Amino acid sequence: MDHTNKPQQNKFGNWIKTSITARMLMVGFLVIILLIPLAFINDLISERSRRQQDVVHEINDKWGNNVMVFGPILKLPYKTYSETKTYNEKTKTYLTETKTEINYAYIFPESLQAEADVNSKTLKRGNFESAVYTTNMNFSGHYIKPQLQLKDIKDADIIWDKASIIIKTSNLKGIKNEVNLKLNDSSYKFETNFTDNANHYAGNLDELESGFLKEKDVPKSEAISFSFSMAFNGSQDLQIIPIGKTTTMTMASNWADPSFIGNFLPNDETKAISKDGFEAQWKILHINRAFSQQYLNQVPNLNQYAFGTKFMVMVDEYQKSERSAKYGFLVIGLTFLVFFLIQTLSKISIHPFQYLMIGLALTMFYTLLVSISEHSNFLKAYLVAGISVIMLITIYSKSILKTMKFPLFIALSLTALYTFIYVIIQLENYALLVGSIGLFLILASVMFVSRKIDWNND
Repeated sequence: MDHTNKPQQNKFGNWIKTSITARMLMVGFLVIILLIPLAFINDLISERSRRQQDVVHEINDKWGNNVMVFGPILKLPYKTYSETKTYNEKTKTYLTETKTEINYAYIFPESLQAEADVNSKTLKRGNFESAVYTTNMNFSGHYIKPQLQLKDIKDADIIWDKASIIIKTSNLKGIKNEVNLKLNDSSYKFETNFTDNANHYAGNLDELESGFLKEKDVPKSEAISFSFSMAFNGSQDLQIIPIGKTTTMTMASNWADPSFIGNFLPNDETKAISKDGFEAQWKILHINRAFSQQYLNQVPNLNQYAFGTKFMVMVDEYQKSERSAKYGFLVIGLTFLVFFLIQTLSKISIHPFQYLMIGLALTMFYTLLVSISEHSNFLKAYLVAGISVIMLITIYSKSILKTMKFPLFIALSLTALYTFIYVIIQLENYALLVGSIGLFLILASVMFVSRKIDWNND
């Protein structure tokens, strides 16, 4: 019987138990193993976040999607002429044929004033919610006589009695009222008008068009005033395109967390935001945007010049949970480092299985955080998950370390670490600065404590 392997096995087993290098390798290996459940937790958070977005889209689709208004636009038909010459062999002469075609000019108003009164609220489905609103929008302004001679179009070629007004919007489904346009003393109703966007408009907006305007309501020689109202059920955002030579908009809402979006911001001097809502005013001149007041043949896509307000639920619990989970590797690594230092300095034996149990307890923090935050706010979920995990690890550490001072130190260390991570999550502009300073202090502490370790015992 060969007894040579037994001393070697005993020597290897003793090295595993007593060597600092062996402990470090074991702890590092366990940290890498625990990245597997952390990856699954990140997938879970992403899946729940996608589910939230699906529910939000479903709520918005049924209530009404984002609102963008592009109009009113004066649509003027005009005649164009083309000549074709045909040679006659018998008479040895050319026959000239004149062909008349109808094209359209699109005229933007000289001034456009918009007033939006927005009543916002949140709709919930299960654990998810979406911000929706109801808005009443009043538009007014005036047209002046089109300067189509600048486009080589004579007044005699304009078909004034076939003129109409068009309004484009992104949310036909959300319109809550009949749209009636007033020109001077006349009233005109609108009907939906399907157009081939590929040929007429590339902005992917639906179109409303009035009936033909009366001759007295067309700006042939003098300015014509207009006004109309539109009420919408909408969500996400509310925007208009500044097609007036001078465009002004005022918006008031009970929404306390507006995000002003688009190509133009409201006037800082008149903007007011409080816990009860906000008021904002915009004024855009024609020299502030790069498009003209009249176009031939098609309406251009001007969506990029839209401006307005975004109504969103600002607190995204899943985004915060995802940011928190990104620090999982740091939490597990530093916690294992604390146990490693305690084990090394106090000569207390900690089995790899016990390290594994502590690591799994740390990963449970994130599943608790996500599940509780779906039924409460993020702070309460963070407190409950953090306290639960810290208490669990502290009690478990008492049974391992056989003394109370080390478990208390571990509890204080985990409390400081989770508090540090929570502060970083809440910060935006200073997250990198605070995180860097915190990690520097942690490294300095580890260096200070580890100086007492006899690294020759490997």
